[in-house]
Amino acid sequence: MSVTVRPAQVFDAGFAAPLIQQTIGAIGQALTGSASDDEAAHVISQFFPLRGHRLSFTQTLIAELDGRPAGLAVLYPGEFAVHLDQPFRDFLKSRGLPDQVVSEGLPGELYLDTLATLPDVRGQGVGTALLRACSEKARQQGLPLGLLVEEGNPAQRLYVRHGFAAAGQTQLAGHRYLRLRQPLPEL
Repeated sequence: MSVTVRPAQVFDAGFAAPLIQQTIGAIGQALTGSASDDEAAHVISQFFPLRGHRLSFTQTLIAELDGRPAGLAVLYPGEFAVHLDQPFRDFLKSRGLPDQVVSEGLPGELYLDTLATLPDVRGQGVGTALLRACSEKARQQGLPLGLLVEEGNPAQRLYVRHGFAAAGQTQLAGHRYLRLRQPLPEL
Protein backbone atom coordinates (compact mmCIF):
# COMPACT_ATOMS: atom_id res chain seq x y z
CA MET A 1 0.00 0.00 0.00
CA SER A 2 1.24 3.44 -0.92
CA VAL A 3 0.60 6.62 1.11
CA THR A 4 1.06 10.00 -0.55
CA VAL A 5 0.45 13.45 0.92
CA ARG A 6 -0.73 16.39 -1.17
CA PRO A 7 -2.14 19.88 -0.59
CA ALA A 8 -5.91 19.89 -0.21
CA GLN A 9 -8.12 21.28 -2.95
CA VAL A 10 -11.56 22.91 -2.80
CA PHE A 11 -13.17 19.66 -3.98
CA ASP A 12 -11.90 17.87 -0.83
CA ALA A 13 -14.56 19.59 1.32
CA GLY A 14 -16.93 16.59 1.28
CA PHE A 15 -14.18 14.32 2.57
CA ALA A 16 -12.50 16.78 4.92
CA ALA A 17 -15.34 18.48 6.79
CA PRO A 18 -16.89 15.40 8.45
CA LEU A 19 -13.43 14.02 9.33
CA ILE A 20 -12.35 17.32 10.83
CA GLN A 21 -15.53 17.51 12.93
CA GLN A 22 -15.27 13.88 13.99
CA THR A 23 -11.79 14.67 15.29
CA ILE A 24 -12.30 18.06 16.94
CA GLY A 25 -15.78 17.34 18.37
CA ALA A 26 -16.74 19.89 21.04
CA ILE A 27 -14.27 22.43 19.65
CA GLY A 28 -15.97 22.23 16.24
CA GLN A 29 -19.38 22.70 17.79
CA ALA A 30 -18.16 25.73 19.75
CA LEU A 31 -16.36 27.16 16.69
CA THR A 32 -19.48 26.89 14.52
CA GLY A 33 -22.15 27.52 17.16
CA SER A 34 -23.65 24.14 16.36
CA ALA A 35 -25.63 21.81 18.60
CA SER A 36 -24.61 18.60 16.81
CA ASP A 37 -21.66 17.10 14.97
CA ASP A 38 -23.70 16.89 11.76
CA GLU A 39 -24.53 20.60 11.90
CA ALA A 40 -20.92 21.52 12.72
CA ALA A 41 -19.61 19.38 9.83
CA HIS A 42 -22.07 21.13 7.50
CA VAL A 43 -20.79 24.56 8.57
CA ILE A 44 -17.18 23.41 8.24
CA SER A 45 -17.94 22.12 4.72
CA GLN A 46 -19.14 25.62 3.81
CA PHE A 47 -16.01 27.23 5.25
CA PHE A 48 -13.48 24.69 3.88
CA PRO A 49 -13.43 25.99 0.24
CA LEU A 50 -12.84 29.57 1.45
CA ARG A 51 -9.47 31.15 2.20
CA GLY A 52 -8.36 33.06 5.27
CA HIS A 53 -9.50 30.89 8.17
CA ARG A 54 -8.05 28.03 10.16
CA LEU A 55 -9.99 25.16 8.57
CA SER A 56 -9.46 26.26 4.96
CA PHE A 57 -8.28 23.94 2.23
CA THR A 58 -5.24 26.26 2.07
CA GLN A 59 -4.19 25.09 5.56
CA THR A 60 -4.83 21.38 4.86
CA LEU A 61 -2.86 18.39 3.65
CA ILE A 62 -4.64 15.28 2.37
CA ALA A 63 -3.14 11.79 2.68
CA GLU A 64 -4.14 9.28 0.06
CA LEU A 65 -3.80 5.54 0.45
CA ASP A 66 -3.63 3.82 -2.91
CA GLY A 67 -5.09 6.92 -4.57
CA ARG A 68 -8.08 7.51 -2.28
CA PRO A 69 -8.33 10.11 0.51
CA ALA A 70 -7.57 8.46 3.84
CA GLY A 71 -6.58 11.25 6.22
CA LEU A 72 -5.79 14.90 6.66
CA ALA A 73 -3.79 17.42 8.62
CA VAL A 74 -4.68 21.07 9.19
CA LEU A 75 -1.78 23.32 10.21
CA TYR A 76 -0.84 26.99 10.26
CA PRO A 77 1.67 29.34 11.89
CA GLY A 78 0.52 30.00 15.45
CA GLU A 79 1.20 33.71 15.09
CA PHE A 80 -1.76 33.89 12.65
CA ALA A 81 -4.20 31.98 14.90
CA VAL A 82 -6.18 35.02 16.07
CA HIS A 83 -6.50 36.31 12.50
CA LEU A 84 -7.50 32.86 11.16
CA ASP A 85 -10.20 32.54 13.84
CA GLN A 86 -11.82 35.89 12.98
CA PRO A 87 -14.13 34.49 10.25
CA PHE A 88 -15.57 32.08 12.83
CA ARG A 89 -16.04 34.94 15.32
CA ASP A 90 -17.86 36.88 12.60
CA PHE A 91 -20.00 33.82 11.78
CA LEU A 92 -20.97 33.33 15.43
CA LYS A 93 -21.82 37.01 15.78
CA SER A 94 -23.99 36.83 12.62
CA ARG A 95 -25.99 34.04 14.29
CA GLY A 96 -26.50 36.14 17.43
CA LEU A 97 -24.12 33.94 19.42
CA PRO A 98 -21.21 34.96 21.65
CA ASP A 99 -18.13 35.31 19.46
CA GLN A 100 -15.80 33.74 22.00
CA VAL A 101 -13.28 31.69 20.02
CA VAL A 102 -10.14 30.63 21.85
CA SER A 103 -7.20 30.69 19.46
CA GLU A 104 -5.16 27.53 19.96
CA GLY A 105 -1.92 28.16 18.07
CA LEU A 106 0.87 30.10 19.74
CA PRO A 107 3.37 32.49 18.17
CA GLY A 108 6.68 30.77 17.50
CA GLU A 109 5.21 27.41 16.42
CA LEU A 110 3.62 25.78 13.41
CA TYR A 111 0.34 24.68 14.95
CA LEU A 112 -1.10 21.29 14.00
CA ASP A 113 -4.80 22.00 14.46
CA THR A 114 -6.12 18.63 13.30
CA LEU A 115 -4.62 15.27 12.35
CA ALA A 116 -7.16 12.61 11.39
CA THR A 117 -7.39 9.34 9.51
CA LEU A 118 -10.35 7.27 8.45
CA PRO A 119 -11.01 4.54 11.04
CA ASP A 120 -10.54 1.70 8.54
CA VAL A 121 -6.97 2.79 7.62
CA ARG A 122 -5.57 3.28 11.12
CA GLY A 123 -2.34 1.41 11.68
CA GLN A 124 -1.43 1.53 7.96
CA GLY A 125 1.00 4.47 8.10
CA VAL A 126 -1.39 7.25 7.07
CA GLY A 127 -1.05 9.20 10.33
CA THR A 128 2.70 8.75 10.31
CA ALA A 129 2.96 10.02 6.71
CA LEU A 130 0.89 13.09 7.60
CA LEU A 131 2.92 13.76 10.73
CA ARG A 132 6.17 13.51 8.77
CA ALA A 133 4.83 15.96 6.16
CA CYS A 134 3.83 18.37 8.95
CA SER A 135 7.25 18.04 10.59
CA GLU A 136 8.90 18.80 7.26
CA LYS A 137 6.77 21.93 6.81
CA ALA A 138 7.73 23.02 10.33
CA ARG A 139 11.41 22.44 9.56
CA GLN A 140 11.13 24.46 6.33
CA GLN A 141 9.56 27.34 8.27
CA GLY A 142 12.11 27.11 11.08
CA LEU A 143 9.41 26.52 13.69
CA PRO A 144 8.73 23.75 16.18
CA LEU A 145 5.52 21.81 15.55
CA GLY A 146 2.91 22.26 18.30
CA LEU A 147 -0.49 20.69 18.94
CA LEU A 148 -3.16 20.03 21.53
CA VAL A 149 -4.34 16.52 22.32
CA GLU A 150 -7.25 15.73 24.59
CA GLU A 151 -6.16 13.93 27.72
CA GLY A 152 -6.56 10.18 27.26
CA ASN A 153 -6.54 10.32 23.45
CA PRO A 154 -4.58 7.28 22.15
CA ALA A 155 -3.09 9.50 19.40
CA GLN A 156 -0.80 10.92 22.07
CA ARG A 157 1.34 7.77 21.71
CA LEU A 158 1.91 8.55 18.01
CA TYR A 159 3.02 12.08 18.86
CA VAL A 160 5.40 10.92 21.59
CA ARG A 161 6.95 8.37 19.17
CA HIS A 162 7.64 11.29 16.84
CA GLY A 163 9.49 13.34 19.43
CA PHE A 164 6.71 15.47 20.90
CA ALA A 165 7.02 16.41 24.57
CA ALA A 166 4.64 18.01 27.05
CA ALA A 167 4.62 21.82 26.95
CA GLY A 168 1.62 22.66 29.14
CA GLN A 169 -2.12 22.15 29.51
CA THR A 170 -5.22 24.08 28.54
CA GLN A 171 -8.99 23.89 28.79
CA LEU A 172 -11.13 24.26 25.63
CA ALA A 173 -14.84 23.73 25.09
CA GLY A 174 -15.12 22.06 28.49
CA HIS A 175 -12.29 19.54 27.88
CA ARG A 176 -8.70 19.32 29.11
CA TYR A 177 -5.92 19.21 26.54
CA LEU A 178 -2.19 18.66 26.73
CA ARG A 179 -0.01 20.97 24.67
CA LEU A 180 2.72 18.99 22.96
CA ARG A 181 5.65 20.35 21.01
CA GLN A 182 8.10 18.71 18.64
CA PRO A 183 11.33 20.70 18.66
CA LEU A 184 13.16 21.56 15.47
CA PRO A 185 15.78 18.95 14.61
CA GLU A 186 19.36 20.01 15.22
CA LEU A 187 21.24 20.59 11.98
